[in-house]
Parts: sequence; structure tokens; C-alpha cells
Amino acid sequence: MIANFAAEYERYKIVGERALAQIPDEALNQMPYTEGNSAAMIVRHVSGNFRSRFTDFLTTDGEKPWRDRESEFSNVKYTRQQVKEHWAQGWEALFEALKALRDEDQSTPITIRGVGLSVHEALCRSLAHVAMHVGQLIVLARIYHQGEWQSLSIPKGKSASYNLNPTLEKRP
Repeated sequence: MIANFAAEYERYKIVGERALAQIPDEALNQMPYTEGNSAAMIVRHVSGNFRSRFTDFLTTDGEKPWRDRESEFSNVKYTRQQVKEHWAQGWEALFEALKALRDEDQSTPITIRGVGLSVHEALCRSLAHVAMHVGQLIVLARIYHQGEWQSLSIPKGKSASYNLNPTLEKRP
């Protein structure tokens, strides 16, 4: 089961990276509307969430005292390199924690903000959380991209040919 979680996280990581690659540098910090989030904000938030949740995953509360969640949404300008570094740091924390888990750990109790969850419940919530934010990155990439869009899934009109070789369903 842990391997299945790791594979799904890896898929979202790859799709997120492919979406980010299609956002021009000058658009990484743009917000589509006043109360919206830029791609850089979303990346900082995902990274902060992963680092907080998965550092000392089994032994400490998932909302670390050092995390400043509000700053993840501050309107600070980041370069593409800084965005990539935030992204990598968050995913590294997640994958390090997953490597240390065994399937037997899924019923182990943990806490997030003092609320008790099992490891399985926490992983389900986390996977849904990152899926939502990767979806937001995809929407921003579609809004801001320039030139020909590189499909992140099955391109329109290509379902029949894709079904002959369904590569997206294979684990990375």
C-alpha cells in the first residue's frame, strides 16, 4: 500500500512539474485575480505543507511550530530557480518519510494540529491536498502558457490511439 501511495504522489509530482514548465517565468508570480494564488504561492504552500507534515512524521504533530503557513501565500516574487528549489524540498521531505514507512504502519496514530489520524488517513488527505493544488497549477499553466500547449494527459481527439498504449496508467 505504501508503494501505491508513493507511485500516486510521483505521478502528481511529474504532472505538476510539466505544468510549471509551461508557465513563462514572468507569469510564475502572477495572480489571476486579487484573492488568488500565483503558481509560486501554490508551490511554496505545497512545499511548506509537505515539510511540516512529513518531517518526523510518526513522532511529532504534522503542523510544526516553525511553519509559517501565512507566509506561503505572501506576495513575494520568486525566480523559477527558487520555485524549483521549494518544490524539490517539499517532495524530498515527503518521499523520505514514505521510504521509512512499511505497510504495517498504516494504522499507526499520528496527529495534525492536535487531531488524531491514522497514517493511512493522513496519506489519503495529503494526496487529495496535493492533487487539488496540482490541478490549480494546471489551470494557471493553461491560462499563462505561450505557444503550443504540451498536453499533460490524453490530448483531445486522441483517446482511441491512447487506449492502444495507455502509458499514463503505468507507474513512473
